[in-house]
Amino acid sequence: MGDFYERIVDVEVTAQEAGPLAERMVAWMVTEGLITRELSSDGVYSLTVDEGYVPGPNWAQGVADSSDPTWLPGPVAVIIGRDYHVGGQGADEAEYAVCPRCQTKTVIINYPEEFEANEEVWQPFKDGIAAWKEMGEGSAPCSTCGASVSVTEWQWEPNFAVGALAFDFWGWPPLSTTFCATFSQQLGHHRTVEHMGKF
Repeated sequence: MGDFYERIVDVEVTAQEAGPLAERMVAWMVTEGLITRELSSDGVYSLTVDEGYVPGPNWAQGVADSSDPTWLPGPVAVIIGRDYHVGGQGADEAEYAVCPRCQTKTVIINYPEEFEANEEVWQPFKDGIAAWKEMGEGSAPCSTCGASVSVTEWQWEPNFAVGALAFDFWGWPPLSTTFCATFSQQLGHHRTVEHMGKF
């Protein structure tokens, strides 16, 4: 059956700010009763984290529908560090990216004709992301306008995001739009990307 998650990625926070901001967000969620300080690894399969915070007594305030009394959500994992995040299952590349300078859409996976990335097209993005993960700076050129654009500025398809801070809600009912908006405000009105996926 697998384990489902919903992820919120902060795509604006810097790597230096991510740790302190993560702690502030955890403290806020604890105060709101959404999570506790207790950690558990039950049902947590996040990228670089194998445990998360156990839900608190008010976890239902974060979801759109809590009417099922048998639904017990899993932990909330906090992922700190520069990385790329992919929604869905089995994907590892972006379907497309849009240049913020000229708005040209670069197709990386030509659905529905193709189901794998065009490696020649994907390689500059892959290299830019790898450089960003390692050094904090990485870019990919736009094939149309020629601009060298930071990987944090490219407008990725909805199921792909690069960011230094992410929160995985394992086994929770779908988060409410109100909660996601409040979450973004608590992050400092940072732009966020939401993913749903399955492990």
